[in-house]
Amino acid sequence: MKRAWKILIGILLAVSLCIGGYLLYDRGRPAPVPMKQTLYEGIVYRRIVRFTPHAMIAHVIVIDRKTANVAFLVTPPDQEGDLPLKARTTSQFLDEFNVQIAINGDGFDPWWSRGPADYYPRAGDPVAPHGFTASNGNVYSTGVLERVGTPPTLYFTRQGYPSFNRRPNKVWNAISGDRMLVTKGEPVSGLDDSTLEPRTAIGINSNGRYLYLVVVDGRQPFYSAGATFRELAELLVEQGAYIAMSLDGGGSSTMVIEGEGGKPVILNSPIDHYIPGTERPVGNHFGVYVNP
Repeated sequence: MKRAWKILIGILLAVSLCIGGYLLYDRGRPAPVPMKQTLYEGIVYRRIVRFTPHAMIAHVIVIDRKTANVAFLVTPPDQEGDLPLKARTTSQFLDEFNVQIAINGDGFDPWWSRGPADYYPRAGDPVAPHGFTASNGNVYSTGVLERVGTPPTLYFTRQGYPSFNRRPNKVWNAISGDRMLVTKGEPVSGLDDSTLEPRTAIGINSNGRYLYLVVVDGRQPFYSAGATFRELAELLVEQGAYIAMSLDGGGSSTMVIEGEGGKPVILNSPIDHYIPGTERPVGNHFGVYVNP
């Protein structure tokens, strides 16, 4: 009898540890359930869940510029010099600049992650974006060409009209990316179709009316493995993108909206230092003012 009780207690302890471990690992993550929600007039959020060929959870915000009353913001510089930005999480960016929607932006330097205590940047550390960057009419980075070549760039006029890789006479906001994903409504040829990672992307439709913001969760077994660049491009095409580029991915990929009381609400499951729900401080961001 005592042996049976010991076995039962052992089973209960094992189950409790498994449940506790799962709850700790799963804390704060969005349920892997498809959903559609109107955030504001002309702005719709979708959570897309797939199980084949691997687990993938994608978060898509579609902005109808004709219907929605919006303005855009790329992170302004904090200082002059070679490292014009202070690293912030996407939630910190949304809170500081009072935007209603935000995603992480371009890649940045310096950056390293050698362990839980040996990483850069922390919030407030100086960094520089990889590509051409402008905020509210101020061009503060022309890019690190010797490191990344000529990255793709999404430009915005003061009226908020977007255009890829065609610099307008007066740039109001501009953000650069990692690579083109979609051109003329088709995935770019030669995109990687094997490496699964968290991803962030931005795109527009053929006449610039619709803006697509996409974040894919990754590096989280049994939840979301991530997406290849090819899968990311195909997802954008399915949503209606005519031209699109990827932004910084991996532990940087984050999508945030303004919640009750103006508090940031993270829509996805970012992962930094392999901890789900942990935001990485990044260089710049793309933000949306709604009813500014």
